[in-house]
Amino acid sequence: MNKLEELIQKLCPNGVEYKKLKDITVMKRGTSLTKKDSIVGNYPVISGGREPAFYCDKYNREGETITIAGSGAGAGYVQYWDKPIFVCDAFSIKSELNDVKFIYYYLANIQNAIYNTKTGGGIPHVHISSIENFTIPVPPMEIQCEIVRILDNFTELKANLTAELAARKKQYEYYRDELLNFGDDVKWKTVETFCEVYDSLHQTPKYVADGLPMIRVQDVRCDAINTTQCLRVSEDTFFAFIKKYKPKINDIVITRVGSYGNVGLIQYDNVCLGQNVALICPNSYHAKFLFFMLQSKTIKTFIEANVNGASHKSLSLASIRKLPIPDIAFEEQERIANILGRFDALCNDISKGLPAEIEARKKQYEYYRDKLLTFKEVS
Repeated sequence: MNKLEELIQKLCPNGVEYKKLKDITVMKRGTSLTKKDSIVGNYPVISGGREPAFYCDKYNREGETITIAGSGAGAGYVQYWDKPIFVCDAFSIKSELNDVKFIYYYLANIQNAIYNTKTGGGIPHVHISSIENFTIPVPPMEIQCEIVRILDNFTELKANLTAELAARKKQYEYYRDELLNFGDDVKWKTVETFCEVYDSLHQTPKYVADGLPMIRVQDVRCDAINTTQCLRVSEDTFFAFIKKYKPKINDIVITRVGSYGNVGLIQYDNVCLGQNVALICPNSYHAKFLFFMLQSKTIKTFIEANVNGASHKSLSLASIRKLPIPDIAFEEQERIANILGRFDALCNDISKGLPAEIEARKKQYEYYRDKLLTFKEVS
């Protein structure tokens, strides 16, 4: 029997009492503050998002505080703070009789239920009145503290893994740019020398619920294509597109407008391209080497020097065709691609390396959080 089980057996073997949130905490609305009416300082201003809206020179809460975002896309988001903050478009929850972090962990565990209290049409809101009658278990303080200790250990481990992953990514980017920095040691040619470049659809198609995936600018992020979130188009739209060219596995999508210059490898058959992206199809060039090359500092510098427009920048098809790539032996391209592929998997592949470890720890944490915060209610 572990320590927590012993405490439960000793202090509350028949269950614990559940109480309304408003009866065990002090819930208080924030104070309106705009950036233009504030002075820049070190105190985070907690508003409707997941990150501080800005920083100011004063605070209106100190000590352990739970905040719940009041409006906007992040309305209902639960956060814990142990430093002075300024609560603005949000409300705070504090308690002197119970462990504040225990309450935070419980509210984080029912995050979706809090999201579901959103009201309002255009701009959703979550109010104190929406959650003040939620009931939560109130075990003895010793048990609350032990649960917090266990869950803190999980979150600290995940934070350490996340920090290590960030360091690995920086290391990867450094070695990627070193490996792909050929300078004047090789001849440089253009993408169009070795590849075909194809345009995408020129107008917004009609989307359907059950169709074929269409890759748009917003689907290409962090050097990958998220096909699970792609919108779908009908077979007619799909076949109209592939009359130009049918994308194949390991072709490269590059974004052209807004978030320009992002790239991703096509991993599936039967996809087409939405507006403002282009397709690079290697003929006599190693596809994965080209994929890594397009992420390099050399290419990013070229792209920044060749985008058009002032407020809404875009990367033209002509500039994509002129992207400089090294003319080196195919075997050397493959060797470098294999090195970078292994490193990339350690940093980004959710089934391998640190990303897989972080995902496993996240699931483990959520499982134990739910288990630790579930109590039999005393009669």
